[in-house]
Amino acid sequence: MTSLIPWHEREVGRLRSEIDRLFGDFFTRSPFGRFIEGVDYLPAIDVSETGKEIVVHAEVPGMDAKDIDISVNQNRLTLRGERKHEHEEKGENFHRVERSYGAFSRTIELPAEIDNNKVEATYKKGILKVNLPKTKESAVKKIEVKAA
Repeated sequence: MTSLIPWHEREVGRLRSEIDRLFGDFFTRSPFGRFIEGVDYLPAIDVSETGKEIVVHAEVPGMDAKDIDISVNQNRLTLRGERKHEHEEKGENFHRVERSYGAFSRTIELPAEIDNNKVEATYKKGILKVNLPKTKESAVKKIEVKAA
């Protein structure tokens, strides 16, 4: 038996259901959940550039500096580590857990060639700062324009 609702109205109803589902998922899921399945923790990063270097800041609170692994390969910076749960108590019942724990690996494509031998990293108050000096060839050279 065919439906008594005209075809175009059924499509509008289906569209409305999809929009409701989309907004429902927006507030309960990570917006990137489909793209990074299996990743429990992914630190937020900022990448900035000056004429002489690239600076990367990463939020990795609750970690020890010795638990962070940094490597540079050509124009890629890779940050690896693992945030571990502080402690586990028997009989403790959680009602909500929002803090993330687990291993992470984040590779960043750098916008210029860097000098691998002069890379420095510091960790203070949960923020990892990586200074990546540019090679002389990739350093920005300002060209003065002369009036003719």
